[in-house]
Amino acid sequence: MIILGLLTAFAPMSTDMYLPAFTAIAMDLGVSMSIVQATLAVYFAGTALGQIAYGPISDRYGRKPPLYVGLLLYIVASVGCAVAPNVEVLLVMRLLQAVGASAGMVIARAIVSDLFDHVGGVRAFSRMMLVMGVAPILAPLAGGQLFVWLGWRAIFWVLAAFGLLCLVMCVAGLRESHPPQRRSSADWVARMGGFIELLREPRFLGHAIVGALAMSAMFAYIAGSPFVFIELYGVPATHFGFLFGLNAVGLIGGSQLNARLLKSVHPERILHWGLFMLMASTLVLLAAGSSGTTQLSWLLGPLFVAIASLGLVIPNSAALALRGQAARAGVASALLGSLQFLIFGIAAAAVSLMHDGTAQPMTGTMAVCGLGAWWVHRWLRRR
Repeated sequence: MIILGLLTAFAPMSTDMYLPAFTAIAMDLGVSMSIVQATLAVYFAGTALGQIAYGPISDRYGRKPPLYVGLLLYIVASVGCAVAPNVEVLLVMRLLQAVGASAGMVIARAIVSDLFDHVGGVRAFSRMMLVMGVAPILAPLAGGQLFVWLGWRAIFWVLAAFGLLCLVMCVAGLRESHPPQRRSSADWVARMGGFIELLREPRFLGHAIVGALAMSAMFAYIAGSPFVFIELYGVPATHFGFLFGLNAVGLIGGSQLNARLLKSVHPERILHWGLFMLMASTLVLLAAGSSGTTQLSWLLGPLFVAIASLGLVIPNSAALALRGQAARAGVASALLGSLQFLIFGIAAAAVSLMHDGTAQPMTGTMAVCGLGAWWVHRWLRRR
């Protein structure tokens, strides 16, 4: 579970660690803040594309070989980010970095689906979120200190080292969960047809979109928080990680509460109340951000509730989407992740494109995502 948690931590590590250095990257490469924010959108787009390939490949050849390829690509691309001479190279390397990282996320979910039923899968995802929740606490803190002492390029050298550590751990401690007798022998066209079949299943598609919209609220926060905290409210870059980590504590607490509630409450009901919390808190956040307040504390309360509610939403939406998909776990995991990161990229791009010197692009995008997730789930329950 520790190894699987580390594989799912690639997204928060790769997106959160360099957030405190956004302003410095813009100054060093001679570009605007909105261009630097675009490196997040590119990362999300690359992750969406990469997961489409890894799912069918892992169903055909097993979980470990494509995982090794993805981790090697991530390491090389992270080094490329560290030595990028201009923003164009940085954007390309971020794209390749995302394609490599997507292997870990797809295959970790597929392994859970290989080994557990849907209730056990929810518990497994909740435990994995302990590691995934610690990453947003440590990543901005470590990134802020690395930036202060060694510059922003050191952050990507550390990400390359993290990829190498995960590769060593997977070689030494991860067993193959998809034996040859269970592997798909279908050709590439047939495997691609599995994506079309899944898109026609309302239960899978509905839960996948619910989870994607809910998590997009968090990624809109990730994209907008460096400007809102550091530039708009004057939080020092070295202290940025503490505010970011406070919300990550809420995410961890929500996921562990979810694991306890599963003993007596159905995952669908927990998901319903988690989405209601997310919707309500993001609407309050939008109102606070639109009021023109100079007090950051007005934003911190609803932000904490919104991120904490994701601990109830993420594990349940993922496990319910993958329920009954054991025969094509790789394809289902890939499509789930691709849909999520496609919507993440749209949310991050929206924050960047609507940049107007206020908190409203971040808070407005979060509110749209929270309200959308709640509405889609209501439609799904009615069906």
